[in-house]
Amino acid sequence: MKVAFPLIGQRHQTLHALPVALEISARHPDVAVHVSCLTVSHLELASSLATLYPEARVQFDLLPISQKLRRRIEKHGLRVVDRLIGLFASRHYFRGFDAIIVPEATSLQLRRMGVRRPKMIWTGHGAGDRAIGFASHLGRFDFLLVPGRKVEQRMLEKGIIRPGAYHRGTYAKFDLVRRMDAKRPKLFNNNRPTVLYNPHFVRRLSSWPGMGHQILKFFAGQDRYNLVFAPHFRLFDNRREEGEALQRQYGHLPHMLIDPGSHRSIDMTYTMGADLYLGDVSSQVAEFMIRPRPCLFLNAHHVKWHGDPDYQFWTLGPVTENVLDLGDRIKNAFETHPRFLEAQRQYVLETFETLGDEPTAPAAADAIVDFLKRAA
Repeated sequence: MKVAFPLIGQRHQTLHALPVALEISARHPDVAVHVSCLTVSHLELASSLATLYPEARVQFDLLPISQKLRRRIEKHGLRVVDRLIGLFASRHYFRGFDAIIVPEATSLQLRRMGVRRPKMIWTGHGAGDRAIGFASHLGRFDFLLVPGRKVEQRMLEKGIIRPGAYHRGTYAKFDLVRRMDAKRPKLFNNNRPTVLYNPHFVRRLSSWPGMGHQILKFFAGQDRYNLVFAPHFRLFDNRREEGEALQRQYGHLPHMLIDPGSHRSIDMTYTMGADLYLGDVSSQVAEFMIRPRPCLFLNAHHVKWHGDPDYQFWTLGPVTENVLDLGDRIKNAFETHPRFLEAQRQYVLETFETLGDEPTAPAAADAIVDFLKRAA
């Protein structure tokens, strides 16, 4: 049996699929596992992370695209059109596999490109509450991995998953994080509480356009907290100059860390190292909750969110619609955290069925291989 793990999306998705590839390789030596990427730098990232699994034996492939396209992606970032061109150019490569296992949904377009024999399997790449995580097109996958009961229930209600064609209880990114934790340095050389500001990249949902610069200026002018500004990886994906300008503006301050999109912004370095989460709708808050801590949510667009399942995580801490008195809001979030603690614990268990202390990718690897053998 031969399976492919194409990593054609943004790099933050890599951590959700790669551990499953490595576990299949380690646990099922009769399965040939190929990890394939569009660019050299992405392939280097994947192969570097794979060193955390010395027991695995996977083959790393560069997808057969033109050098012109490869250079364009490296220079300007990854656009949907580039992914589609890359898939089309690689369609003959993909026809040789029994399964194509991906963390995104763009790869479903391979079906329209004549790649019909391989089973399409979805690992997912997050566990947030927003409706996009429950889109109907996910039902076109032959097999899916879902993190926990909350996601399972919503997907069953929408008819996205069906018994025998999904596995529940996997959030593979946590497996990598556990293996990396021993190597994490301290974020700041002081004893101040650290706040993580993590705005989303979608403008109509994000706090960044209306509140972001005011938040950075507040933290620059105070001496009580450290700040890590690590937005969703895609916020500055196509606006790198803007992110670099913020680094120049605030990077000299010893209590502020500005990261517009490095590897540390996707590997839970900041979600594990912060004392309070400040954000809007990013699914990273679910990862932050793996160790319950204070949160302050920013309702920058005055959404009527009460009772909306897409905003369930806003029940896990105070919600504010302005940042004029941000210092008082943060202080209140720390002080009132005990009243949200049990809700946060239950949210984690419903979302992931794990507290991150045991690996979940091995069971997913076995479930995928079992499904493929049954399908054969």
